[in-house]
This record gives sequence, C-alpha cells and structure tokens, in this order.
Amino acid sequence: MVLNTPLLGITVLIYLMTIFYLGWLGYKKTKAIDDYMVAGRNIHPYILALSYGATFISTSAIIGFGGAAGALGMGLLWLALMNIVVGIFIAFVIFGSRTRKMGKNLDAVTFPELLGRRFDSRFIQGFSGILIGIFMPLYTGIVLIGGARFVETTLGVDYNVALMMLTIIVAAYVITGGLIAVMYTDALQGTLMLVGMSFLLIFTYIKLGGIVEAHHALTEISYLVPESLAKGGHMGWTAMPAFGSPIWWNLISTLVLGVGIGVLAQPQLVVRFMTAKDDRALNRAVFVGGPFILLMTGVAFTVGALSNAYFFKEKGMISLAVAGGNTDLIIPEFINSAMPEMFVVLFMLVLLAAAMSTLSSQYHTMGTAIGHDFYRQYLKKGNISHTVDITKIGIALTILVSVVLAYILPISIIAPATAIFFGLCAAAFLPMYIGALFWKRMTKEGAIASMLVGTFSSLFWLAFVHAKEAASLGISQAIFGKDTLLTGTWTVIDPIMVATPVAIITGIAVSLFTRPMGREHLEKCFKNMK
Repeated sequence: MVLNTPLLGITVLIYLMTIFYLGWLGYKKTKAIDDYMVAGRNIHPYILALSYGATFISTSAIIGFGGAAGALGMGLLWLALMNIVVGIFIAFVIFGSRTRKMGKNLDAVTFPELLGRRFDSRFIQGFSGILIGIFMPLYTGIVLIGGARFVETTLGVDYNVALMMLTIIVAAYVITGGLIAVMYTDALQGTLMLVGMSFLLIFTYIKLGGIVEAHHALTEISYLVPESLAKGGHMGWTAMPAFGSPIWWNLISTLVLGVGIGVLAQPQLVVRFMTAKDDRALNRAVFVGGPFILLMTGVAFTVGALSNAYFFKEKGMISLAVAGGNTDLIIPEFINSAMPEMFVVLFMLVLLAAAMSTLSSQYHTMGTAIGHDFYRQYLKKGNISHTVDITKIGIALTILVSVVLAYILPISIIAPATAIFFGLCAAAFLPMYIGALFWKRMTKEGAIASMLVGTFSSLFWLAFVHAKEAASLGISQAIFGKDTLLTGTWTVIDPIMVATPVAIITGIAVSLFTRPMGREHLEKCFKNMK
C-alpha cells in the first residue's frame, strides 16, 4: 500500500512541527556543557525511561528483529525476556545508581570519560571514543536503513530521498539542542511507539481470528519452512530450533545473548543514567521502562512470526517469499498488506519515531566520542575551550559516515549488524565497566588490557572464525585461502561468547599482578557509594 492522502500529509506535518518545537525547547534550555552533554543531570523519570527505551528500541528492533522473527520464529521472544531482565532491571537498579554517582563524583559527561577518569587513563577515554566513532556508524547506518525502507514502501518515495530526509531532520535538532533536545523528542517518540505497537498487536490478532487461532494457524504451517532453513535446524515458527544446530547458535549466541548482554555496555544508553537527579528517579523509571520494552520487543517478535500465518492465509506463501527473501521487508510488507490505511499512517509515524529517537542518541554519542573524548581530551589533553563546538563537528562527521554506510550495506543486514555492534561493545567495555563500578582492585593496566583484548579478539573472531562475517569480509580467504580458520560448531558461535570471557579473565589477571590504584583516588571515585 502506497499512501498519498491529505491525512498523511497533515499527520506528518503536525509530528514534525512538534519535533522541531521540542528541539527548540532543548536548545533554549541548553546553557552549559552539562546541559548539552548530560541534560543538566536533572531529567524527569518518565522522560528518562522513555528516552532510554526509545533509544534502545529502534527500527532495528521493529523492522530488523521483527523480520528475523518472521524467518526464525518465536524463539526470539527469549531476547524480549533478556531485554527486560538485563536491559531494564539490572541496568537501572544495579548499574544505573553506581554509574550516576560515579559520573557525578568524577564530573564525567560521557561513557568513555567515566571509564577514563575512573582508571585515571586518557588512553582509555581516547581509545573508547575512537572505537565508538568507528563502529557506531555501522549501527546508525542500519537504523537509517530500517526507517528509510518503511518510508519507501509506504509513501512510494525513492529510498535515497527517504534516507536524506530522516538524516537532515534528526541532525538539525541534535546538533543545536544537545541531549536535552534528544531526550525531550525521545519521550514523545516513545509515547507514539507505545500506542502504535499496542494497536499492531490487537489488529494482528483480529486479522487472524484471535490469539489461540493465530498461534494454532502458525503451528500448522511448519511444513512450509524452506528447505535451507530446515537443514539448519528450523523446527517451525512456534518451536525453538534444534538444539546445537547452526540456527540455534545464531538465535541464542548472536541475537539473544549478543544483544541481551551487550545492552549493558551501550554508550548511548549508559549516559542516560548520568542524567538522573537521584536514585529515586532511576527506580521510578524502571516501572515505565519495563512495560515499554515488553510491549516493543514482544509485539515486534510475535507479529513478525505471525506474519507467516497471515501471508499463507491471504497469498498462499510465507513471509520470506512475499518479501523476496529480504527479512528487512517482512514487517513493512505485513503492515502495508494487513492493516487499515489509518493505522498505516500511524505506524509510519511509529517507525519514524523509533528511527529518529535512536538516531538522535547515536549522533549525540558519536559526536561526543569523537569531539570530546578523542579530540579534546585525548589529542588536545583538554586544552581547548569550545567543547560543544567540537562535539557538533564530530556529530556532523559521523552523520556523513553513517549515511554512506546506509547506501552501501546489503539487504537483510539490520538484525545481524545490530548484534555485531552490541557484541563488540560487550567485549570491549563490559568487563572494564563492571570493574569500574564494583571492583576497587581493578587497575588501570587491567582495564586497558581487558579493553584491548576484548576489542581485538571480537574483531578477530568476526574476521576469521564466525562464518557469516568471515566469508563476507574475505580477509581469511585472502590470507589463508579458506573462509574460516576453524570448522564445525565454532563457526556459528558468536564472538561475544568467546571475546567477553577472555576479556574478563584478562582484566582480572592483569589487575592482580599490577599495583592497586591510589586510595585517595578510589575514595573520590566511590564517594557516597555503598
């Protein structure tokens, strides 16, 4: 369905006017560096929760992972559980409070700066900043793809035009308004996402005759699983893949664990904890963030799988066939085929909101990583005064890179690329981040060793062992004459399963064999922390 109605134009116009107003409001309230970087450390719990959730749940979750559920089935709901338990409860209650307090104690305004100051290391801050600046554009590029693809199929707009439109709108308010503008617009976009996803679930079950009927119909068509997927262990869309099969490893290690654990070390999410006024605000945010994530991911994964039952009922084929084998098109095709025109208008705004909320946070994080952490703090050693100006330049540069990637990345890339970035962050940052917050005995040398080992072991596994990426990159083939250095099950085990444990062991071992950090420094870091 390609929409071309006055209702669509009016709805989009009102939405954009509201976004620009909130961006202007953020610009007016941005008076100091802390305002631009961490929203003045005084954000409302509702805005905090929705900003965190809307940043976490992007078009990669709705379009990419919803499409992955259309191919792999409802086993992906394990990721929804991980997102709630790890991404909300553990993140806010266990990590959030200590992150907020330590960030305030050390006057840190970014995630790399928090780590750098905790371990008294400019190298950690600079390396973390450049790592984010290099690899986050990949994640940003796929979010752009998800939003632009839906605009393309819904409005009949050329993909390139849709891509540039999204980029320009988001860049305008991020560059001018900083994190306040980002979080204000996130709250609006998160509210839209809640409404839209609720209606999507209701309409889907209505189309399929009810909850029981819908799931029964999906179970009954398991014989339609394509032969290539069946050979990989696919057992049907309401069943888990065969234990230990390639698809099982892809589902569990790459998608469920890669994203489910990697969320704890996402720079654009960690900085949200530094915006809270106190622990009470963080705790209150959990009661909004939990249901939000449940509704976002649970609906996307459920509807993605159920789209097979709908397309079989209406067209006699499964979702992959309808989408031409491109999983990134499954959800857009389902929405445009099954939903009323009024809802398609609403859902277009939902996906725009999902894309824009995540993009704005990514742009802000990349800009601060390049401009503040790498250039100002590492290269110039803090010897420049125009931090915000340098950050704005960093935002502009990383936007250009992400747009280029959105043009060249291949089809069906959204879910795998998301998992790659989340897994890399887990390996590079998570062991060091845990040590920074909870283990006073972790030393600067241990943190650096953990970060470097986690980073390069993750990249090595991607380039030389994990079959999907290794074969695509061709580095192993060029050097050793074969796609992967290892064979068998090893080639389907995600890097997070190897790189993160190795980084943890490295960080502990090196810390125990190096001199502890000074008592006075540790007292400053852990002030007011139990």
